[in-house]
Amino acid sequence: MQTQDVSAEIAFKFWPWLEANGKRLIIAAVAVVVAFFVWFFIATQREQKEQAAGQAYTQLMLNPPAGATPQQAVDNYLQLAKKYDGTVAAQRAQLQAASALFNAGRYADAQGQFQSFVTANEGSTLLATARTGIAASLESQGKLDDALAAYRAVSTSYPDSNEALMAKFAVGRILELQGKLAEAVTAYQEVTRLPLAGSLAQEAGQRIALLQVKIGASKPAAPLAPATKS
Repeated sequence: MQTQDVSAEIAFKFWPWLEANGKRLIIAAVAVVVAFFVWFFIATQREQKEQAAGQAYTQLMLNPPAGATPQQAVDNYLQLAKKYDGTVAAQRAQLQAASALFNAGRYADAQGQFQSFVTANEGSTLLATARTGIAASLESQGKLDDALAAYRAVSTSYPDSNEALMAKFAVGRILELQGKLAEAVTAYQEVTRLPLAGSLAQEAGQRIALLQVKIGASKPAAPLAPATKS
């Protein structure tokens, strides 16, 4: 009985406030419902767009147009990326366009396409791949100093990625090409210590062995000690 009296008293005190703010409460409730349906519509549309983009990208990868030239392949990927802008598949299509340019030997164009991806997709999970593409394009153009800096940036910015592993090995390869054999050995040794290096660690070990032979052969022989008189 006492509980009912308390409830009645609370309701009696609350009722004037409810009458005074009833319209506001109704408007707020309607706004919440509308916001929910807008969010649901946008989320559904985004999900459908992601699915359509993924299907289109897979179709283009598995069944490219017959007889397409490298440039046509690039254009097809870029058209897909533009059509499904904002999706993961669009990002992958942009990278695939850059890779097609690279495979066609158009390294400067590939570098530009990879750089465009980096500029347009800040925060993407594919940035490490794009930055590695930039480094590889620079290396293929013979710009070894720039490529070395780019590979090192990948290895430090994305230390736990597969791209970092490849970048560390590439650092050793470029140092070797530049004739910096001792530095190359150090870079390759870093690769051999990485737990997930696998076959790349074995290859790094082989490079180390070859370089150590070269380094030893390049050292001047120690002068012979003078013969002692008997």
